[in-house]
Amino acid sequence: MTDKTIKKKPTGYDRFINWKLFFIPLGAFFLLTIIPTPKSMVDVGVEYTMGPRYVRDFFAQELFDKKTGDLSQWQLQMVRMMEASVDKSAFSQNSFLKRNERWCEQNGISSTKEHLARVMAFAKEIPSDAFFQLMKQGFDLRVDKLALNNLQESEKTKAKEAGFKVKMAVGIVVFVVLCFITEAIPLPMVAFCIGIIALISGIISREAIASLYWSDATWFIMGSLMFATAFIKTGVDKRIAMMMFGRLKNPDIKWVTLIIIVIIAPLTMFMSDHALAAMFLPVGILLYTASTASTSNDDPELAKMLMITIAMACNLGGSLAPSGAARNIIMMNYAEDMFGIQMGFGQWLIYCVPYLIFVIPVTWFVINKRFNPSVRNLGNALALVKHETTKLGGKWSRQQIISIIIFLAMLFCWITENNLLLKLTGIRFGIGVLAVMGAIAYIFAGVVNWRDYQTKVDWGVVWLYAGAIIFGRVLVETGGAYWIARSLLDVTEPLGITDGLGLMLTGNVITGLLTQIMADGPACAAVGPVTLAMAGIVHPGTHMIPFMAMGTAIASSFAYCLVIGTPPNAIVYAGGYLDSKDFLRVGVILWVTNMLGLMLMASTYWLWLGWPGLNPF
Repeated sequence: MTDKTIKKKPTGYDRFINWKLFFIPLGAFFLLTIIPTPKSMVDVGVEYTMGPRYVRDFFAQELFDKKTGDLSQWQLQMVRMMEASVDKSAFSQNSFLKRNERWCEQNGISSTKEHLARVMAFAKEIPSDAFFQLMKQGFDLRVDKLALNNLQESEKTKAKEAGFKVKMAVGIVVFVVLCFITEAIPLPMVAFCIGIIALISGIISREAIASLYWSDATWFIMGSLMFATAFIKTGVDKRIAMMMFGRLKNPDIKWVTLIIIVIIAPLTMFMSDHALAAMFLPVGILLYTASTASTSNDDPELAKMLMITIAMACNLGGSLAPSGAARNIIMMNYAEDMFGIQMGFGQWLIYCVPYLIFVIPVTWFVINKRFNPSVRNLGNALALVKHETTKLGGKWSRQQIISIIIFLAMLFCWITENNLLLKLTGIRFGIGVLAVMGAIAYIFAGVVNWRDYQTKVDWGVVWLYAGAIIFGRVLVETGGAYWIARSLLDVTEPLGITDGLGLMLTGNVITGLLTQIMADGPACAAVGPVTLAMAGIVHPGTHMIPFMAMGTAIASSFAYCLVIGTPPNAIVYAGGYLDSKDFLRVGVILWVTNMLGLMLMASTYWLWLGWPGLNPF
């Protein structure tokens, strides 16, 4: 198949701005900016700006009978470590005694071995119950007792400014969501609007915005799309397609989509969903273009169906194994930090893997119901792919082998980047840098040239996801995500779902909504302490706590509705065959069905298993 036979569907990039529709998100944003800042947002501003200092002063007075400015270095380190633990809702003495220099570095706390040893020796002398109560008092001071009226005038000004930033962050959420729904402007322009609004609002500095637009996650998206370019150029996509579908006796689209889901979903438990999306995107494009070439009919529904299948499959299994995504490790660490509950790799698999039995057939059924392509049988397309593969030769070519070797090398580096690779080199590369190194390797190996990258990589999607990174940072740093989570809690409280499975549903819904507008890792980082604290307060010492940790992690993978929700969505969108509204066609339904499936598993299978050493709730 030559490039001439590939007919690319016009994308939203070809459209000009639709001012009638654009006034909807623009008007909603400006309306939010001019209304008075709600008290609840000001309260979050107080908590985020003044809370840390007041909590440190409280600990300094209670522990050492001094003001914070009069503390010695090791004493200052201790109150800062305690304040950082309060921020994560980690109150137990056992959790505190496990802190190390790396933890201090991750939380921006200056530390030495000598000072840390003195901190730990002092902490051990405090009775565990007294330590817990002290931490709880610090938490109550920050969240409940600290109010705007108790602050000095200069502090009130800072708190009000912080509340305004919360309002602006929520305004950006409204603006972005409405832009995605209306598609009034090209989506990459939405990404640039996020950065500009954040800069004008004073939320993020010019230097920070520049670095975030080229963050490690952005580099990963760029590198992934470069991998896809190399696969298409060398014909690796054809080889993979024949391996997947070559022996399929009934090449109906429903069986093709089932095979895609069954292959990709389990792999996401152990491989990066980004990498899988980049790997299978060329396969989806190939099936569609082969179908177009063999039937001489353009069938946009078929293209949409194939692309959505790949995206949704990549979002299914990542939370079902600790190796699947960073969000799982985040929740495991929170459970240990806050409650001393250790969740092993095998335990996580036992509790979560059965979820695939539910989500695979449900996802397959929903996709096949929501899309109705005119071309149902892909026999002609597969025959054409087989013919093209035959022309490549029976054996894999040198360039195809090199393409696979580079990809597998990068996959190995992604998996071991945080442990083996770090130990061997002493360098923390980051998965984005490794992806770009792989893209460079393709150039050095003569597999591709720069013209291939320049013309075949969707640079708009690269910028789109860069904007999503800034979006997540804005929500976390301003407290916007925290305000949204707390507001949702206030809404659900009158409904009476504040304990038992209702409490778990509340936590899962909050996470599942937030993950639509920010990456799963930041969503868990922002919401995890909130949901786990809810579980610990209402059902202390019960298996509700690990259940909430796993439920939050799984719910954070429900980013089915927006392009920016998860990297696989952005990568598949780069194929050029989807509109942003196509994600909503299946995403809204899958969000509901898979949320119900998660609750069904929690209320039956998880309750039957219980959790070793913990009481039922």
